[in-house]
Amino acid sequence: MDPNLWESTNHNPVKMLGMIDQSKLDYLAHNSSFLNHLDRAYARYQSYMNEETWFQKNYSELKDLTIAYFSAEFGITECLPIYSGGLGILAGDHLKSASDLGIPLVGVGLLYQQGYFRQYLNFDGWQQELYPENDFYNLPIQLIKDKKNKPILCSVNFQNTPVYFQIWKAQVGRVALYLLDTNIPINEKKYQDICDQLYGGDRETRIQQEIILGIGGIRALKAIGINPTVCHMNEGHSAFLGLERIRDLILEHQLDPEVALTATSQCSVFTTHTPVEAGIDQFHPDLVNKYFR
Repeated sequence: MDPNLWESTNHNPVKMLGMIDQSKLDYLAHNSSFLNHLDRAYARYQSYMNEETWFQKNYSELKDLTIAYFSAEFGITECLPIYSGGLGILAGDHLKSASDLGIPLVGVGLLYQQGYFRQYLNFDGWQQELYPENDFYNLPIQLIKDKKNKPILCSVNFQNTPVYFQIWKAQVGRVALYLLDTNIPINEKKYQDICDQLYGGDRETRIQQEIILGIGGIRALKAIGINPTVCHMNEGHSAFLGLERIRDLILEHQLDPEVALTATSQCSVFTTHTPVEAGIDQFHPDLVNKYFR
């Protein structure tokens, strides 16, 4: 359609379609070569989405299985800069592989206003950082809304103060990736900025992000009608989800805490990408007590 515009928009189809010249669209709408190519591409997509998958062929009896895959970053595409490196690429490839195999999986992450910094060199040759703002409405994601066409809001409590977040969805083939966003007017300014940057802020920002991801992620899935059978934590950033699942079993099913702990551990998976001290968050007991007492 417009290779130069495609490159300049960082491979963002939504932004490109909003910027492309109308005369070019009019020309392409009557170009048989382009239309045939479009039809072939769409036919391949339809075939991919509708074909019987590996999972359906081999595990058709597991119709009620849902796996929730939690990660602080997902490297899906260049125009969705919510990743920094290997962990994010691993998570993105995990979703793409699950889509190819037909595994009943959903992703859960955070939607960062600025994401991870971009690097550039100044005139003296020194590396500098740039934090470009993400315009969510010009990204290939959609805001999840209720039957009244209003954004679905969930919340967690920070010292008895509710912190609200909304839910966006990126469709990765057959797999949905749900991204949580605190930058909404109902929140105090300091809480709107929780999800500004990937791995940004101080230790308190990090524990706030991880509460939103872990505890908020479970609540977001419940709000949209998803009750995961298994929760997979890609690195420890979402580890607080275990506490939320235990709490749910105690309150909703009146289970003894020890039984709830055992039940939760049997349907939780943890994998680490960075098995060194620098890659594992640790929080002072006073900070944990502040948010969890």
